[in-house]
Amino acid sequence: MSLRGEPIETSATLPDGRTVQIRVGVPDDSYVPRKERETVDVELREDGRALAAVATLLDPDDDSEARALTRRLAEQLESGSIEPTAGAVERLVERPPEI
Repeated sequence: MSLRGEPIETSATLPDGRTVQIRVGVPDDSYVPRKERETVDVELREDGRALAAVATLLDPDDDSEARALTRRLAEQLESGSIEPTAGAVERLVERPPEI
């Protein structure tokens, strides 16, 4: 399995009741063929509106690490310990995920 074709996606309900969609995967880029893309990013969306997009240190084949990162993001967003912003997500993705 590769994050190129199958991103990891879940949603988190924030303490204020809003729902945020979390996606960890290889972003779309019409200029680079899918098989050559190496960047894995985290995207947060609310009602289809982008809240944050942050590049990670993950490789497209790091499926289990991406799952762990997605779980950690959801848990921290739901607890209110991080906000759904690029700055908050960036600090979290700088640490290696625990599998």
